[in-house]
Amino acid sequence: MRILAVDIGTGTQDILLFDSSGPVENSPKLVMPSPTSIAARRIRAATAARRAVVLRGVIAGGGPSSWALGDHLKAGLPAFATPDAARTIDDDLDRVQADGVRLVSDEEATRIEGEQVVLRDLDLDAIRAALQAFDVDADFDGIAVGVFDHGAAPPDVSDRVFRFEHIADVLGHDADAHAFACLPGSLPTSLTRARAVLDAVDLNIPAVFMDNGPAAALGALHDPEVAREQRRAVLNVGNMHVLCFVLDGTRVEGVFEHHSGEVTPEQLAGLVADLLAGRLTNEAVYSSMGHGALYARGFEGGIAPVTMLAVTGPQRERMLPALRAAGLPHVHAAAPHGDMMISGCFGLLDGFAYRVPAAREAVAGLHSST
Repeated sequence: MRILAVDIGTGTQDILLFDSSGPVENSPKLVMPSPTSIAARRIRAATAARRAVVLRGVIAGGGPSSWALGDHLKAGLPAFATPDAARTIDDDLDRVQADGVRLVSDEEATRIEGEQVVLRDLDLDAIRAALQAFDVDADFDGIAVGVFDHGAAPPDVSDRVFRFEHIADVLGHDADAHAFACLPGSLPTSLTRARAVLDAVDLNIPAVFMDNGPAAALGALHDPEVAREQRRAVLNVGNMHVLCFVLDGTRVEGVFEHHSGEVTPEQLAGLVADLLAGRLTNEAVYSSMGHGALYARGFEGGIAPVTMLAVTGPQRERMLPALRAAGLPHVHAAAPHGDMMISGCFGLLDGFAYRVPAAREAVAGLHSST
């Protein structure tokens, strides 16, 4: 069975074409610039050339592209966007217009003289072209895609609060980390970025969305040392977000989520210590510009000790010294199947198998090799 796993982050998009017919080490993989960073470079090039920017496409990941657009507007240069593309900047289109972006129809956008920037998280044509350039068969039997989605919060609700309410809702129904995987028909309507990603799948094949924070945590469990431990914490330090799970098997007992740029290494070590001690509060995380913290039902009064803190994510090297100096349980830099950057892809495969029974045998073989 061949499953395409695409983990789309702020800095990179990590791609694995898993083929169960051979060793996973032989499956093609790519670590490429993220769609938002590609868009940001194109916007900045337009700024340097003093050209207008025209945003088209669908709602996608912001961050670098939104920051680049902000600098473009500060330079006094014109920017146009279709409504769907504009929601990348903010779900409230009145705010987008107040910032100086002019909303136009799709037809109008194509006629405007300027740098045409198409926003989208999943570009299957580009992935196929990259694979075919190396004579790799670009057909696959299923696809699993992960992005970080704050969700479309109501105007009077903080994005951070809305995001963490979604996490609490998922874990309130099913405290297993796999529960963050969704088939198209069960995807919450508020996850508009995730919906745009699944809508980009142009084949009649099984498709699964999974939030890429939980996907990275599940992927870290493919590391042999992590797999040997029944109770462990997993910390994913992404380029923009930090997520920490306390896991018994794959059952989530506690979690917090923060922003990578809003915490020092020492602060992060303290948050992890407080989570493991059962004393971390939602307010402590939210008041420091994070999303929140919670303990699963039955663990509000404390959790049993864990034997390991597994750390993954592209920003982990910045945090590891402080984590190791903080007296935490054994801190292990996880490298599932030898490659930390593909952690999220392995978690996406687990989420895919959780929702698509036909894939379970093929993906189970990944765990038997750890």
